[in-house]
Amino acid sequence: MNLLATILEDLRAPIGRDPAARNLLDVLLSYPGFHAVAAHRMIHALHGTGLPLVPRFLSNVMRFATGIEIHPGARLGRRFFIDHGSGVVIGETVEAGDDVTLYQGVTLGGTSLSGGKRHPTLGNNVSVGVGSTVLGAITIGDSAKVGAGSVVVRDVPANSTVVGIPGRVVLQDGKPLRSTPSATRVDMPDPQALQIRQLSERIAALERRLALIAGSGYDDVAI
Repeated sequence: MNLLATILEDLRAPIGRDPAARNLLDVLLSYPGFHAVAAHRMIHALHGTGLPLVPRFLSNVMRFATGIEIHPGARLGRRFFIDHGSGVVIGETVEAGDDVTLYQGVTLGGTSLSGGKRHPTLGNNVSVGVGSTVLGAITIGDSAKVGAGSVVVRDVPANSTVVGIPGRVVLQDGKPLRSTPSATRVDMPDPQALQIRQLSERIAALERRLALIAGSGYDDVAI
């Protein structure tokens, strides 16, 4: 598929995924997510030619224009849709499948300073919610959903929903999963309970001695 046809698909993508998208002209004129993705398609093509500096400069211009930062090296699938988009960051080695949707504040980031693959791979039909962070060379499976505000640092299976910090799978193939503790529980000593137990033992000892006094008839038994 040629570049123009891919951009036209991106233009149509919001119509089916955002109720606020009235028509194609509305998307063309007022959707910074579309502007950022369309520009990235062309910048990525320049980047692929090995042209130095210019792709990075152009991507920086688009960051100021749209509030969305996409590294020229990122590989985005067809019908890629960024809804609202402000604050979205997409790293250099990100790979995304078709029909991916990102919302505002999403970061697809790296966890390594070394070269090579260090950013996430997203399958087809993946949705990443508002303010979520997906870090490292991990894989988000097809049709997976990342809940708003989640931090995902491990692979996510296909057809699942992951939420929380750190992200954990709560739905798999539409069925809820039983919650399991993410870490071993550590029982710390309770100083108040220790003091109460010591006082109880002392009182029991005093009561035994008082019983001895009462039984012996002596008043001078040491307590």
